[in-house]
Amino acid sequence: PKLSNPLPEAQKGEQSQTIAHKPALNPSTFNTKNPASPLPSQISSLGLQSPAMSLLEVITMASSAEDRRNTSTQSDYPIILSANDAFVNLKPKLENSDATALAIPVTGWQLSQTDTELIDLGKKFSKKLRIKLKDANKFDKDEFFGILVPFLERIKEKVGFPVGVNSSDGGYVRALFDKVGVFMGRDVASLTLEACVSFEVWDLVEAFIVNGIVHHSSYSDLIMSLVAKNKCDLLCLSVKHAPDLGLAELLSTLKYFLSPSDEACGGMENVRKEWESQALLAVENASDRNLSDNKFRLAKEASILLMLAHDGFSVSEHCLHYLLASPNVDELILSSAIGKLNGREVMRLIRYLAKWLKKYEMFPQAAPCPKASSKLGLKACDWVPKLEDVARWLGLVLDENFSSLVLHPEFHEELKSIEGLVGSLSSEAKLCCSVEAVIEHLRNEAKNEQN
Repeated sequence: PKLSNPLPEAQKGEQSQTIAHKPALNPSTFNTKNPASPLPSQISSLGLQSPAMSLLEVITMASSAEDRRNTSTQSDYPIILSANDAFVNLKPKLENSDATALAIPVTGWQLSQTDTELIDLGKKFSKKLRIKLKDANKFDKDEFFGILVPFLERIKEKVGFPVGVNSSDGGYVRALFDKVGVFMGRDVASLTLEACVSFEVWDLVEAFIVNGIVHHSSYSDLIMSLVAKNKCDLLCLSVKHAPDLGLAELLSTLKYFLSPSDEACGGMENVRKEWESQALLAVENASDRNLSDNKFRLAKEASILLMLAHDGFSVSEHCLHYLLASPNVDELILSSAIGKLNGREVMRLIRYLAKWLKKYEMFPQAAPCPKASSKLGLKACDWVPKLEDVARWLGLVLDENFSSLVLHPEFHEELKSIEGLVGSLSSEAKLCCSVEAVIEHLRNEAKNEQN
């Protein structure tokens, strides 16, 4: 069918020149899946929409804007209400109401006294803190604690939770926050988190993350602030606890780990020490003959797994483990983030993934140890990337940058090395599948004989 408004001849010629245009690729900064894509200026001259933003970015931006609108005004009910007390007081509005009706009018709905008092406390504190934060030059850390601690103590009085720490002790504020911080409303929590980051009260920021008080809409600003302030340990903690990561925060975190500054490497050393301490604890458990047979066998498996995750990786690569092993990273968003990496970052990511492939080839007995965290206290075992995680990431890297990887010879040696590792692992997997089929057949025969 013909277009109702065909392009003029001059624009047709311009369009054909645009399609034929192939800009030169820069190996250090490539980020182009289709070198023949028309330039934004040329597309706008044709009356089309500029492709500067992908559909995913448009959706993400719209979602972020909606979150900002939702948090700009305080809710009348900023805490999660307890309905147990309210349901007891509900009574039918009509004495002879139809029990089969879809909706029955009721009376007696009211908030509990505790919920009402918590809401009022939060509103007053939020209003005071918002006014103080507007005049940042006169508002300091000591004054912030001067209004935060009484607010938390009032919550403690309302809910009746003992803290177990003397108010004169150094860890009192953290202990108090751990106990009653969850009773803060979303708006109050977001504002308090903003103040904690601004005044660099990192122990309370950690408490926000660990206790799950960071709202979804606050994670983006939090991660950007942690990257800017080089708080790598808290950034890794955010990756572990965030329910999901958006494109902006995932890309920022990925770039931060792949291209760390000198200041960032200092903070990453703390993450490496955490992996080292977990690996040493696993070795100690594997050497303890007083453990039961099950725990001893579990300790040996965990020591192999943590040895793989610790040895041979740089400090920044230890941080990448958390991203690779996270179950909360959406594959579509991850694919888009990988597509925005430059050539140097892609090379580092490929070499990092190749290390994992080589380790799993050398130690085929390495396997996930989900029970090691609860039974032996080896929580790092939950964050060791599995072979399928490595394969998934590698597949996304190849899909997003295939043409660029083919065109640039500096990638060829790395890809050939990976090809050999993948071939070796595939051959071993085929053999294991055959053995698994034989074992399953023998199990079925044994069941039939028993029946």
